[in-house]
Amino acid sequence: MKLRFGDLSFDARRRLLRRGAEPVHLSPKAFQLLSLLLDRRPDVVPKTEIVEMLWPGAIGTEGNLSSVVSEVRRALGEEARGGVWVRTLHGFGYSFEGTVTEMPEVSRHVLVKGSQEIELVRGVNLLGRERGAAVRLGHPSVALEHAKIVVKGDQAVLEDLAGTESTSRGPDVVRDRVTLQDGDVIRLGLVVLTYRVIAA
Repeated sequence: MKLRFGDLSFDARRRLLRRGAEPVHLSPKAFQLLSLLLDRRPDVVPKTEIVEMLWPGAIGTEGNLSSVVSEVRRALGEEARGGVWVRTLHGFGYSFEGTVTEMPEVSRHVLVKGSQEIELVRGVNLLGRERGAAVRLGHPSVALEHAKIVVKGDQAVLEDLAGTESTSRGPDVVRDRVTLQDGDVIRLGLVVLTYRVIAA
């Protein structure tokens, strides 16, 4: 499950912390600590339990824990926002404070071209030779703005823009809009792509 708090999003499965679209670096120990605090929120996690999880069997690591907590706080931008996400209960442990929203898992939509995987974004993805195209295809048989794929939720819709009957899904020429299915083969001019849905 992905979590959102403030301008941050946290994805434990993909081991990602982002501020907006930008990844925020965390060391493996700091990531483990943040993951534990988010998982147990709003409960307080005792220091002894945190130390055992981060450094199993180690002795005298409380100083190390303080530096990992500081790293998490810096990554979360606590100083900049003037608030506290990670609360200290002196002599006992730590808890995660604040409102956390669970975000539903959404599948990834990709186009596969040979060994290359091109991830599609939510909304409009332009396919063509145009320099600013989301999926840039440099083959001369492809128009500048050949087609577009609109991704909304778990659905992707392919629409021809070239008007030359050079866009197809499988054996069928695309003249209007078609909803794509996992494994569909798309042909733009002489370029062949495979549409894949990767479960979240």
